[in-house]
Amino acid sequence: MSSRLLASALACLLLLPWSARGFDQHEFPTVEQESLFRELAAELRCLVCQNQNIADSNAELAQDLRREISQMIRSGDNKDQIIEFMVARYGEFVLYKPRLSASTIALWAGPLAFFALGLWGLVRIVRSGTQKPAAIDDEALERARKLLDDSSSQSNQNG
Repeated sequence: MSSRLLASALACLLLLPWSARGFDQHEFPTVEQESLFRELAAELRCLVCQNQNIADSNAELAQDLRREISQMIRSGDNKDQIIEFMVARYGEFVLYKPRLSASTIALWAGPLAFFALGLWGLVRIVRSGTQKPAAIDDEALERARKLLDDSSSQSNQNG
C-alpha cells in the first residue's frame, strides 16, 4: 500500500509544473503573435524577482505584465511599441539587455574597463619581473663592504 501512495505522490509532484502553468495561458490567433509574446516574456525582467524574466516568474507583477503584453499584442502593438511602453513605465531595468545610452554606458563599458585595467596590471607585473637588476658601480660596492667590515669589527669588540 505504501508503494502506491509513494507512486501517487511522485506523480503529483511531476505534474505540478504543468498544472501551475495552466492558469496563466495566453492564446493568440496567430503563431507570430504567440512567438512575439514568448520572445517579450523572455526579454523582460520581473521587477519583483529581479533575477528572472517574466516568463519564468510566478510573482503577481509578472502575471500582470504577461497579461498586459498579451493585450497589447492582441490590439496590434509591435515589439518596439511594447518595449517602449514597458521602459516608459518601469525604466531601463525592466530590460534584460539594456540599450546603449548615456545612462547605461558604465554598464556596457565597465567590464571592458576592468579587463583593460587587469591586463595593464598583468603586463606591469610581468615586465617588472623580467627586468635586469640595476648595475652597482664599484664605488657603491666598496662603500657597502666598508660598512659591513666596520659593523663586524664593532660587534667583535662588543662580543
